[in-house]
Amino acid sequence: MNKNTNKNLPILGTLALAGLTACTGGDKKQEAAPEKPMNILFIMCDDHSYQTISAYDQRYIETPNIDRIANEGVRFTNSFVANSISGPSRACMLTGKHSHANGFTNNSTWFDGSQLTFPKLLQEVGYETAVVGKWHLASTPTGFNYWDILIGQGEYYDPYFIRNGERIQREGYATNITTDVAINWLDSLRNPEKPFCLLLHHKAPHRTWMPDTCDLELFSDSNFPVPETFYDNYEGRLAAQQQGMSIAKDMSIVYDLKMADRENELHSPYEGWGREMYRQRMRPDVQAAWDRHYDPVIADFKARNLSGNELAEWKFQQYMRDYLRVITSVDRNIGIVLDYLEEEGLLDNTMIVYTSDQGFYMGEHGWFDKRFMYEESFRTPLLVRLPGGKKGDVTQLVQNIDYGPTFLDLAGVEVPEEMHGESFLPLLQVKKTKWRDALYYHFYEYPAEHSVKRHYGVRDDRYKLIHFYDDIDAWELYDLKSDPNELNNLYGQPGTERITKRMMKKLAALQEQYDDPIRNNE
Repeated sequence: MNKNTNKNLPILGTLALAGLTACTGGDKKQEAAPEKPMNILFIMCDDHSYQTISAYDQRYIETPNIDRIANEGVRFTNSFVANSISGPSRACMLTGKHSHANGFTNNSTWFDGSQLTFPKLLQEVGYETAVVGKWHLASTPTGFNYWDILIGQGEYYDPYFIRNGERIQREGYATNITTDVAINWLDSLRNPEKPFCLLLHHKAPHRTWMPDTCDLELFSDSNFPVPETFYDNYEGRLAAQQQGMSIAKDMSIVYDLKMADRENELHSPYEGWGREMYRQRMRPDVQAAWDRHYDPVIADFKARNLSGNELAEWKFQQYMRDYLRVITSVDRNIGIVLDYLEEEGLLDNTMIVYTSDQGFYMGEHGWFDKRFMYEESFRTPLLVRLPGGKKGDVTQLVQNIDYGPTFLDLAGVEVPEEMHGESFLPLLQVKKTKWRDALYYHFYEYPAEHSVKRHYGVRDDRYKLIHFYDDIDAWELYDLKSDPNELNNLYGQPGTERITKRMMKKLAALQEQYDDPIRNNE
């Protein structure tokens, strides 16, 4: 398969200056300095929806620092994941392979760190590699000169890290700490003579969306537009009818929305976890700040005694406020990193990527969380600043299996045949290039929290075909041009036979290309 490697393309931007000759007197010329490979900064958040980045959507929040990456680089408008759940998505990113091939299909499994990953290949050609922040792959990181990772999902306040095997606790807010650790590595611990590849992976904005104390009052007076599909009845979509990720029914008042009242009068699922997080595990100064903010909110909520649609919409507003407060901290910290790179003269020799491990529902279909192949969780933000590269939008279909091949391509490393992804570096350098016309998706984590059925599917630039399987057998087909909200399942409807046949053919071709055993074992 063509991996689109561009080893013969010149390194872009200010790197070209390193190859210029300089006069040192008379006609004597100094030999050209060797070109230094471009650095790579790969920033990834957990569950950051494209709807809450103002480069994509301006309904909810302004994210000027994240937007800066788009304004100085490119915005991918058709970026997707291969498996919309945290650990598997990260495994796809590291290996450039779909879940069935890298072995990490769901969050209950263990990542095999002995397999080939792009950081290992970058190390072989002289890169110094590091991962800081969320790892969530259970096994010890391999392929990194330095690793300083949160344990499991990580905590928002006073989190525990494992630093090159040593367990330590750091005081403060996780997003700030992760940024500080990353900058400290860049500034003091790495070898400045080597190019670097830094994976800066934030826990935020993962559930339960706990804001920094300085952001607690943000958005308190804001009321956000309820999505037009908030009251979706899931007609014609059996798997959607059976999920457990409804804001109205499944979002916990105490655990998710922080209504841990002192009187213990409010009860909801995961209540014990919520009360422990919000009443027992905070430092006194943090607890005092939380109480100043949330005590009046709790009192007001109890006085309202809401039910039905009023309760559902109250939960939506509270969810949005906390989520956007967390995003505000993420954006602020991205600005700190960009400013550091600029001040240190690294900005014009560093490829910067900003993405999320998957998309997220901000009330669409009445949901929170991810997992489904529907657009809000299948699609993910992807912004790339490449010095000397193009600016504007990239519309081709890319996937998180493409990140590793792209980084390797940038470093002049041949992309291994075993990687399923392709380098999208040509999309950053030229206006037109031959590219894929469809994407493959496969979700495995069932039975599990949120009860999203196992499914696989194919998406091209207009249509999407999904098959839910295991203890269900249901097909769905969508025309994304006429039905972008995916409300009208066309599968089996008269007049769609030709479209269905074409999408079935594309699905079978991708399953064969990626050698997914589901073809024979379903």
